Amino acid sequence: MSDSIGVAVIGAGMAGKAHMAAWRNAPSLFTATLPPVRLVSVGDVYEPLAAEAARRFGYERHDTDWRAIAAADDIDVVSVVVANTLHREIVEGLLAAGKHVLCEKPLSDSLDDARAMASAAAEAEQRGVLGRIGFTYRRAPGLAAIKELVEDGTLGRVLHVSGRYWTDYGASPDVPFSWRFAGEPGSGALSYVAEFLAGPVRSVSGGTFTTSITERPVAAGHALRGQAVPLTGETAAVGNDDYATFSARFGDGTVVGSLEASRVAAGHPNGLVIEVFCERGAARWDQERASEIGLALQSDGSRTGGYRQVVLGPDHPYVAGGMAMDAPGVGWGQNQMFEYQARAFLDEIAGLTGDVPDALPANATFDDGVHNMEVLDAVARSASAGGTTETIKEAVTA
Repeated sequence: MSDSIGVAVIGAGMAGKAHMAAWRNAPSLFTATLPPVRLVSVGDVYEPLAAEAARRFGYERHDTDWRAIAAADDIDVVSVVVANTLHREIVEGLLAAGKHVLCEKPLSDSLDDARAMASAAAEAEQRGVLGRIGFTYRRAPGLAAIKELVEDGTLGRVLHVSGRYWTDYGASPDVPFSWRFAGEPGSGALSYVAEFLAGPVRSVSGGTFTTSITERPVAAGHALRGQAVPLTGETAAVGNDDYATFSARFGDGTVVGSLEASRVAAGHPNGLVIEVFCERGAARWDQERASEIGLALQSDGSRTGGYRQVVLGPDHPYVAGGMAMDAPGVGWGQNQMFEYQARAFLDEIAGLTGDVPDALPANATFDDGVHNMEVLDAVARSASAGGTTETIKEAVTA
């Protein structure tokens, strides 16, 4: 085990700040003892943002070039939280420099780049250097609790699943153009959440993409999400989808589901909902009510059947020791998921896995990230061909 672990975050935007806070808080979670974690650097090409974030979250310094972080001897672990199109160059450079990398999802903006990154990660792992992808929502205590109810037989075999991810960050046509509106069509978080409960996606069909707002104003200077900025008066064409939907078959092909995602769903700032229907009942989780699940069991009978609220607490995954006030009804949200993700990566780097008390499930591999990209590619092919059924050639265990 190392004497200490130095961490850095590349990308000082909203998700980057979640990673910064996660590395700071992760050592205080659960009981397994980590080496001291040093908060070393925040990297961003926009220097004022990098400097402010480093000061706010207690990092020793800031950098404006990822190469400085790759070359730094006092950094061991790096979160990569920048535009998808930049992932490959940065991640491959960091792995080559011997840094453990936690990359935000999706792995890249193209399947070829994702596959190349997975190959680089496999080669790096032979040298003891780890590359992992952040499938953050799988750390939600509610989703993990539902997975346990499926696996221990309480709910039994999954029959079908329904999921939606409704957001409204793009609902206004006045929102300036950014990297989120560039690139090819495709939508991603829902597929890996559904696979967590229903097994790997084997095929997709009925792919449909719609771009409701086809042009966006161009910002004059650096634009931060949710903040008003001066505009140039020009517009840029939106390259990807505002709304996407598709059907999928999971596992052995007998489990089916429908998934939809939107960034123009007014009134839903972060509305991720997943509902799973099984032989012995059903369960539902809503990100906007993250500290509870809905549970309906066939064994309740017709007089007491239907959904009931289950408030999550220390008897459910991640809660006991996973937050300062680990009691039922206290409440928590997405920020804690980043902390569990960071803690799991630190544990893996430090060798605190397997039979170690409180060891968390490891983060997803780059191969899992490639599979996620394979699903997105299949949905895009389905949509371009009028909704045809497309098979996922390389499915991995979710």
